[in-house]
Amino acid sequence: MKTSTTTGRARAIVATLVLGIAGTASTHAQTIEQGLLQLEWGDPAPAAPGQAKSKSRFNARLVKDDGSRIALDPAQARKAAGDLYVLANRRVAIAFGAPGKTASSAPTIEAIVPADRTTQYSPVHAAGARVMAAAPVGGTTRWVTLMCKFSDIGTEQKTQAFFQSQYGEGVGQLGHYWREVSYDKINLTGSSAYGWFTLPQPRSHYVTEENGEDKADLKKLFADCGAAADATVDFNSVQGVNMMFNGDLDGYAWGGGMCAPLEGRSNFCTRATWNPPWSFSNLAPLAHEMGHGYGLPHSDNSDGDSDTYDNPWDVMSDGWYNAVSDSTYGTRPKHINMFQRHRLSWVDGARQQVIVLGDLATREIALDYAHLAGSGNVQMLVLSLSPQADPYATVVYTLEARKREGPYEGALAGDAVIIHKVQASGTAYSIDADVPPANRANNEGSMFKVGERWVTPEGSHAITVKAKTATGFVVTVGPPRAMSSPLPPLVRPAQVSASSSPTRSTPAIPVRGRKPPERCGGVRGATSPQCAMRER
Repeated sequence: MKTSTTTGRARAIVATLVLGIAGTASTHAQTIEQGLLQLEWGDPAPAAPGQAKSKSRFNARLVKDDGSRIALDPAQARKAAGDLYVLANRRVAIAFGAPGKTASSAPTIEAIVPADRTTQYSPVHAAGARVMAAAPVGGTTRWVTLMCKFSDIGTEQKTQAFFQSQYGEGVGQLGHYWREVSYDKINLTGSSAYGWFTLPQPRSHYVTEENGEDKADLKKLFADCGAAADATVDFNSVQGVNMMFNGDLDGYAWGGGMCAPLEGRSNFCTRATWNPPWSFSNLAPLAHEMGHGYGLPHSDNSDGDSDTYDNPWDVMSDGWYNAVSDSTYGTRPKHINMFQRHRLSWVDGARQQVIVLGDLATREIALDYAHLAGSGNVQMLVLSLSPQADPYATVVYTLEARKREGPYEGALAGDAVIIHKVQASGTAYSIDADVPPANRANNEGSMFKVGERWVTPEGSHAITVKAKTATGFVVTVGPPRAMSSPLPPLVRPAQVSASSSPTRSTPAIPVRGRKPPERCGGVRGATSPQCAMRER
């Protein structure tokens, strides 16, 4: 397969990094740096009625062994790594190219690879679909809560006992939640809360204005909050730090990783979250930030806008809508989608089934509800599309069954098969058959129910939701084909580029039994060329 010069050059750099031949690398890149990849996601507070919600923020940095940090351009880093998020909190090697022509130009990022080359590839990769690297998280992940108050703010919104109870194993507590969502692959045993500790500086020292916007210095906050607790907390036994601050930060809660001098070490690194009062008063945003600490990125829906918080089938997107309320812990977190579970190696191989491109067999598959532990049937169905020259540009679709049931899923929009498109750096976009797609994916177009049919954009796979069972749904998977008997209603998206993100210019064109938002001659989208795509 012919590849571009850029792709070939990047592969040469990767090969050089793997072999550790610095001399060869110099012909391709100016420098190679090693260190810890540190990612930070910023999530805004809920918008007031009538106000637009702020956009998410994202930082990527390389933390070198001496503690110095190199800021990475997020777009370049995503492209250079393929799946940047799977490398969060891991040691990596980065190849930097020559700087641009101007004095202020930063070196370009040409490749990012694991320094230890221990990335594990999933069965999806083995089946010839999208390359998806697993970043296993398992066993005991002990978190500590550090309650830190600014020197000029005396309010203590919650007690130490409240924060300690958040880690409990009862229904609606974090210990119980993470066991359930991980199928008991992880636990929070030994997690505990400490404080309140008084920071050495006022809020204005940690939150300053930059380009007209507040900006929280996450490193200072982590370093000073950790130092205040260092005499009390044994950080050597900790896998994550949840920091609770008694004042607003920069309008955001943050999650990811951070390094600072602690425990007598010049560069102590761990998972970390930064939570203002609106965040720590609700378990949903707190679980969302902990998810970032585990390396999980945001999910999204398919409306094509810049709002990543509009997929209510995943707490890593929309934690506020279709969520269960708790009288003690506020909004509870719903589950994460199956692809997110897969990223952390929580979905056993027996619960996955991959339909590879070119598989012409027609089969019925029992797709069990995602929240069921110990299921003996498939819970993650993967449809492979045509491979691209860059394997990370290859698109796959994942199917899962969700049910409005239980302490975390009890307020979902309904019982249905949910389809996600996975592409680019590993972002999962929920598929919406309505035209145009809804602003929030809790509409009927985002739920595929009994009697409905959907075909992948390139026409390689057809899915029919055949029946509902006590434990999920039965779906039929096979190639689209002409039949003499009537077909179920067709839901077929317009053709899209394998490397493009869902946008309003490439909507899905469904044909369903219920009234659609756009019609022509009784068929949705008939004013557009895609109407001709309807099977007869």
